[in-house]
Amino acid sequence: MSVNDPLGDMLTRIRNAQARGKSTTSTPASKLRAWVLDVLASEGYIRGYERAPTENGQGELVISLKYFEGEPVIRELKRVSKPGRRVYLGVKEIPAVRNGLGVSIVSTPKGVMSDAAARSANVGGEVLCTVF
Repeated sequence: MSVNDPLGDMLTRIRNAQARGKSTTSTPASKLRAWVLDVLASEGYIRGYERAPTENGQGELVISLKYFEGEPVIRELKRVSKPGRRVYLGVKEIPAVRNGLGVSIVSTPKGVMSDAAARSANVGGEVLCTVF
């Protein structure tokens, strides 16, 4: 099955799994998805993820979701830059999500990183999604 927006598909899988109270969810593996999951794990929004082999050789990422007192840690997960409308911002225009309580995930020339890391590295780029 062909997916037009693989990253948006992964974010939707995470939202749906958390709405159902699942402890894990899986998504087809790709480098971009793994980099975004690295940022989510380092910021404390998920427990982690691991790569599992599949029959077709692509592999899949099994994501361990995180809950606090029965509620999902991720309250809001939005895709900002979409295939039909890419959003590129300079370092000074990267938005602070909910006055700094949330995180923007930015794809920069130095790699995929959080908004705070992008500001400290003084690089802008494509704003992939926001997490709160």
